[in-house]
Amino acid sequence: MTAKNSKLVGGVTKTLFSSPEDDKAVLSFTDNRRQSSDRQGGMICGKGIINNRISAHLMSCLESIGLPTHFLRSINMREQQVRRLEAMDVVFRVRNVAAGGLSKRLGLDEGTILPRPIIEFYRKRGAGDYNLVTDDHILAFQWADALELEEIVTIAYRTNDYLNGLMTGLGIRLVDFQMEIGRLYGDYGELYLMIMDELSPDSMRLWDIKTNKPFMGDLESYQEVAARLGVIPREGFNEKKAQNWDNIENILANDTTRKIRPIIKKGTKGRP
Repeated sequence: MTAKNSKLVGGVTKTLFSSPEDDKAVLSFTDNRRQSSDRQGGMICGKGIINNRISAHLMSCLESIGLPTHFLRSINMREQQVRRLEAMDVVFRVRNVAAGGLSKRLGLDEGTILPRPIIEFYRKRGAGDYNLVTDDHILAFQWADALELEEIVTIAYRTNDYLNGLMTGLGIRLVDFQMEIGRLYGDYGELYLMIMDELSPDSMRLWDIKTNKPFMGDLESYQEVAARLGVIPREGFNEKKAQNWDNIENILANDTTRKIRPIIKKGTKGRP
């Protein structure tokens, strides 16, 4: 059992706590329903358990193709140990299919396959409060520098390629997804960018390929995605059963001999 201390960041669907180890934190998943423009509050009992497993699994998968993440290991049904990173002021969303805000802004029919994946950047202002920005905004206001922005775009496309292939093989259309990138500073001036936060149906828009039915809004949808990914039994679960599930460990992230490619910033000497 890994102890958790004070709350670092509180959100609707997750809470990040500090831990006795300064370089690590505990990410706790709740059952709260993700709020949106057409949906307010409420709970989906068991959602946090499922999202914890889905995110742990997908983060470990990305690690296997050389994309470093903050995920280290699952602690229990609802919590996981992660690296403590410096969060950026921007998040990005990769879109493969027109839906949601993109459809409204551009007048595109929902379900239109985009000519190529589109990366959108958003400035975080609070829980669920995001403003669409451009790369010029990011560079002008120094939310990230040019080297970081180039790396973020590379991570975004590689992540999309992998997740798109994975989901397609499971009969799921990856319409779009949101990701956060965090900074990890080394002792000799190096800077590492890592995927952080979560990868789950709460941060993705997923549709069934055959029916175009969204996987969102009820426990059955979350269970179906998790079952197709193989992280929960097909017959579903209850909390008593979930207590006996194996914890997921990010073996590569915990390998001290692993080499991660840093971004070198001139004039930087260790953690600022």
